[in-house]
Amino acid sequence: MMSLSTPRPRILIADDEPLLRAELRQSLAALWPEAEMVAEAADGYEALRLARAMEPDVAFLDIRMPGLSGLEVARTFGARTHVVFVTAYQEHALAAFDEGAIDYVLKPTDPVRLVRAIERLRARLGTPPPDLARLMQQLSPKPAVPSWLQATVGNAIHFIDLSDVIYFCSEFKYTRVVTPQQAEAHIRTPLKDLASELEDAGFWQIHRGYVVAVKRIAAVSRDADGALWLSLRGHADKLPVSQRFQHRFKGM
Repeated sequence: MMSLSTPRPRILIADDEPLLRAELRQSLAALWPEAEMVAEAADGYEALRLARAMEPDVAFLDIRMPGLSGLEVARTFGARTHVVFVTAYQEHALAAFDEGAIDYVLKPTDPVRLVRAIERLRARLGTPPPDLARLMQQLSPKPAVPSWLQATVGNAIHFIDLSDVIYFCSEFKYTRVVTPQQAEAHIRTPLKDLASELEDAGFWQIHRGYVVAVKRIAAVSRDADGALWLSLRGHADKLPVSQRFQHRFKGM
């Protein structure tokens, strides 16, 4: 039963393949005749522009589009637009849709899946769309952590095994990589980017200037001024822990 607030659902279709976009439009016209196709987009930026201008009730978004992906476009939607993702791949992450909060269809258009998506949309149009934040996190896995780093040492390029790294230190435009064998290797990746990329690999940011391998922490101590310092295995340096990151060391 359609909501009285949306007597004729307004639909946006976004897909970079014209033939598949037309196929989806024709299928929707046949299976959901009361709906109105208000806009079509061929890339993510156009989809974002049209969504803001037309404020559709429903958006069918290709997951992989030039410019912005369907996932990136969906993140910008407020509490008006219900989303159905369109994909050519049955990626394992799509199993998250089966929880029922949101749906997807395969391309070329799978009529069975499309009918199911339309039935769900009809039932939901009278209610606000779900918060996509958690689902987007599931559908956007972090890139795989590299097993090695390419670092500059003087005029040479060294290949450093990530498991050998004791800590990273921010130095002007570079980040210094410290290992038991090397203390003067540098990479261009900013420390803040390394902190987010490597947390799942066992590295903690402990200070705006330091990211340390957790397995290399030997002890944490508090000095007379109340500041926390880390002692490291395989290295004589002691590293400061800023107030912001002291929650990592409970009980100190």
